Amino acid sequence: MSAPVRLSIRLLASLALIGVVILFCRLTVPGNITTAALTLLLAILGIAAKWGLTESIAASIVAVIGFNYWFLPPVGTLTIADPQNLVAFFAFLVTAITASQLSVRARQRAAEAIARRQEVERLYTLGQAMLMSGNVRTTAREVVNTMIGTFQIPGAVFFSKGDNEFFRSDPKTSAISDELLRGMADAEELLIDREKQIAVVPVRLGGQVIGSLGFIGSTLSTEALNALAYLVAIGIERARALEEASKTEATRQSEILKATLLDALAHDLKTPLTSIKGAVTHLLARGHDAEEHELLTIANEEADRLNRLVVEVLEMARIEAAKLHLDRAPHSLQEIVTSALRGHEDALAHRTLELKIPEALPAVEVDFEFLEQVLRQILDNALRYSPAGSPITIAADVSGDKIVLSVTDRGIGIPEDEQSRIFDKFYRGRALRDEVPGTGLGLSIAKGIVEAHGGKIWVTSGRGRGSVFSVSLPVYKGEPRE
Repeated sequence: MSAPVRLSIRLLASLALIGVVILFCRLTVPGNITTAALTLLLAILGIAAKWGLTESIAASIVAVIGFNYWFLPPVGTLTIADPQNLVAFFAFLVTAITASQLSVRARQRAAEAIARRQEVERLYTLGQAMLMSGNVRTTAREVVNTMIGTFQIPGAVFFSKGDNEFFRSDPKTSAISDELLRGMADAEELLIDREKQIAVVPVRLGGQVIGSLGFIGSTLSTEALNALAYLVAIGIERARALEEASKTEATRQSEILKATLLDALAHDLKTPLTSIKGAVTHLLARGHDAEEHELLTIANEEADRLNRLVVEVLEMARIEAAKLHLDRAPHSLQEIVTSALRGHEDALAHRTLELKIPEALPAVEVDFEFLEQVLRQILDNALRYSPAGSPITIAADVSGDKIVLSVTDRGIGIPEDEQSRIFDKFYRGRALRDEVPGTGLGLSIAKGIVEAHGGKIWVTSGRGRGSVFSVSLPVYKGEPRE
């Protein structure tokens, strides 16, 4: 049944009700104007409360005419002889219309209050559904499905900007295009198109853009749409945070397991390597022909290489498990450099080594052996990755509350895209990885040791310009040593 037909039926019913009330009053209290007026007012209020303003105003006009004709003297005419009756007539008219308006307004407010309460209850239901969801994709699907059932919406779609993915309830939501959803994700205000019966609202949390929500045939208020978008944003970000926390915990557990396995494996390897090294050294001390001596020398060198690898793996495992115990104390940087150079006399015999370390340099608060290991690793890299006979420079200077130690070589340099990766575990430069032996752990260990001291290690390089490895270390701030 169409709206005009329903309105016509309600108007006819209102007029019939007024006619019945007038007839009833005419038969029971024909001369009592007050009783008739109050009875008609009650009827008008009932019509206003039941149907609306249009019906109550029409009933008021008919009631006024009937009240004038059958109850105000002279009865049977529309003429009002007594001025007091004229005042009563207009008072009745104004009272009837005003009462109708107030009744309709109260009815509308009550309906709005019920609608808001239902919206709040539905938002609460949606919030509960999202709290039960797991990952982002599951939450997004739950949002769409729950909104349709809870808010009785014909169709809904959610666009996740971070994943560039659309979650549609059914094909009818294609009336809201992908382009519109993408554009509304960055919009400031929601879009409501009454003609097409669609609504699209941006979904944000603070300044972060989550995506957008689209509705087909939605009758939700602007406030409800904004509240819904905010609730969805909280649900999606909660699911994303849970995912990240789960991944972080899984990664942490994996790193702990890996470090434990490496530590156990390295210890198991160290014992037989010590036996092999001892046996080979004993055999080398005895006389052998040239071929046997060469084979024993190779075995001895390979045992040393395996031992270094085991040591590196052990140190890497300790660093990753945060079990690197430092014995920090004030030390002269000159002493640490001198000690680190002792293991490279042969390699440095045919090179120019330039030391630029001021005598008045403050002491550094470090673990002597660990920092010596860092410097040896950087020197070893400089020697292996620069041409034989090329100079090497070791310099140090004060920078704020840090001392910066740098080692400069004249090698082929490190490409810019590799400079941020050479401190990663097992990573080796592309240019010479097949020519220069190594495990790719040395610089990663050096980085872990330096950062455990509260310092920083970095490289400055370029193709054909060599490399400068720099380490910043904390200055000792206690009393100077005697």
